[in-house]
Amino acid sequence: MKVGPLDEHERIAFADFFGLERLPGEFAVVDMDSLEPVVSASTGSTVRSVVEQLVGPIGDRAAERREEEAERNQLWDWLTEHDVVRAQPALLGWAAAMRRAGLIRGSVSQTRAELDRALLVISQLPGAGIPLPVFADSVLRNPHALDEGARVHGMVVKALAALFCVDVPADSVQLRKLWERAGLADDELSSTVLAAGLRGAGESAVDRILSACTDSGCAAVLTLQQLRAVSRFSGAPERVAVVENPSVMALALRRFGDRCPPLICISGWPSSAGVRLLQYLRDAGTELHYHGDFDGEGLRIAANVVARLGALPWRMSSADYLAAVDGKGPPVGRVTGVPWDSDLAAHLLRLGVSVPEERVADGLLDELARLHAL
Repeated sequence: MKVGPLDEHERIAFADFFGLERLPGEFAVVDMDSLEPVVSASTGSTVRSVVEQLVGPIGDRAAERREEEAERNQLWDWLTEHDVVRAQPALLGWAAAMRRAGLIRGSVSQTRAELDRALLVISQLPGAGIPLPVFADSVLRNPHALDEGARVHGMVVKALAALFCVDVPADSVQLRKLWERAGLADDELSSTVLAAGLRGAGESAVDRILSACTDSGCAAVLTLQQLRAVSRFSGAPERVAVVENPSVMALALRRFGDRCPPLICISGWPSSAGVRLLQYLRDAGTELHYHGDFDGEGLRIAANVVARLGALPWRMSSADYLAAVDGKGPPVGRVTGVPWDSDLAAHLLRLGVSVPEERVADGLLDELARLHAL
């Protein structure tokens, strides 16, 4: 350790303390190994004891750094293993980005608290078409918690970009579209969902529309406005099949007509109307069985519907994919894992070929026919 600059009195004191024959220069080097015996002989105490008496307790910085690193690692492990992230593995990239961004003001506890709030929001998306401030108040008890510039807002926006496989919004127009895609502030009339084979037991417009369309063997188009006018679904069936693509519903109606089993089509990522209808059915005790495309986007949609709405994967396993893939089809795109089949994503990446839902529609309808004795 180098000490100095030393004045003449300090140089004399330094030489006396270490028993030097000559005075040191303006700067002197102290050998820490030789300091301990000199201090011990002079004071009867260790260097540490003397320093603590002069300046107070000395922390073990190396141990403190190890402890801080362990706390940070525990935080990021907690985030990676969180139920919300595990349910939608597309969020693993977001979790890695949060780790690269580091701690908020160097605080593990503050960072975890903000991440906890963001995860709570993510777990409730897609929303059911309510305005963003109303949604923020219902989830976080603060209508401004998701305002642009709020910390949790940035976290959630990056998570949604990861889920939808899009760039983080660069302007207010893109941001508004992202929130709308997440089911917030949807227009009551443009947000719709397709249903077939469902009958309502009440007298609401939704009940009458569903029953009339089922009797006619055609699809019902329900708007968010219509669904908001009812508080629950009456006469819910035990099981409803949920598909991603309208063409599958069209094939079902062509085959079954007015005997069509209960079927809902969400047309890609579920709209606010779709979320509202599926929530009604789930809350009424209906089992939701979901099938979608075997590609990267299809797996992310499926994982979201399973995690958000409690649906069960239907014919969405590795075995189902391998039985249907034939080497021809669109590329799979960016693929992320799904929690119900740890090998499925790897098979898609290895073969690189997607299986559109329409290709397996006959098998889906055959199973529905067996289940409903048609």
